[in-house]
Amino acid sequence: MCQFEGCSNITERGKYCSEHTTSRKFKRAKRKKHNAYHHENKPYYHSQRWKTVCAIVDLRENNCCQRCHRYVFGKYKHHHHIKPIKLDATLAFDPENIMLLCSDCHPIVEHEQEEKRPKVYPSYFTPPTPTQNG
Repeated sequence: MCQFEGCSNITERGKYCSEHTTSRKFKRAKRKKHNAYHHENKPYYHSQRWKTVCAIVDLRENNCCQRCHRYVFGKYKHHHHIKPIKLDATLAFDPENIMLLCSDCHPIVEHEQEEKRPKVYPSYFTPPTPTQNG
């Protein structure tokens, strides 16, 4: 019997009938979307203050990507913090700290700004110095 409230359909397997179960494809897509945008800065992006700052940046840049200079709108419009919130939360709503980027350029700029750690090799990769030979 289906576990959905008020449903009396017989189930072949699982808790819900075919009418009340969600497809695996839908569940996977929902989970993937949730993981992609779920982070600790989420409260900033849902505030009225953030929407106001975004509008200021959009006007300043004439709705054009600061990297490729294409006109952007809707879901293709991304607002990028130059200095990340986790490094300086006081700049979260500063328009001078926010770039307007298109959805194509945003990952490129993110990647360019990543701090790359210097490669550390164990000492056996370095040639011996005269003091090490004894």
